[in-house]
Amino acid sequence: MPAVLSLIQELATFEKEPDAVVVTVADLERDGFGENPLFYTFVAEIDEEIVGMALYYYRYSTWKGKTIHLEDLIVKEKMRGSGLGYQLYAAVIEQGKKDLVRRIEWAVLDWNTPAIDFYVKSGAKVLDDWRVAQMDEQGIKNFGK
Repeated sequence: MPAVLSLIQELATFEKEPDAVVVTVADLERDGFGENPLFYTFVAEIDEEIVGMALYYYRYSTWKGKTIHLEDLIVKEKMRGSGLGYQLYAAVIEQGKKDLVRRIEWAVLDWNTPAIDFYVKSGAKVLDDWRVAQMDEQGIKNFGK
């Protein structure tokens, strides 16, 4: 999980939020490897170094039933363009087929045109009419006060 956390931090820097990551290795180990894991990962390893990962979890849609949410697909900058991202993406889609999910979903930043182009080329739909809503930790604490 230290390598996974390093990839997460690299992604946060790429997404211009280097200080936003608060999750720890202990969090990842507890939440990913307990009796009821909250997430699953595929990793890409070259010469005993983890250079990419896809982290996903299961959700339930009231319209579709069981779905997969791809939280992050990360490849180290030095390995981008090598095909590892596609292999990780394909592994998640194959997992979805195996699990008979009816949808796989993820978010992509509107300025990340290489990722958007990659997803569209693969057959995914990038929805322009939906907005992501979030409530941060402070909002949760303040709710109802």
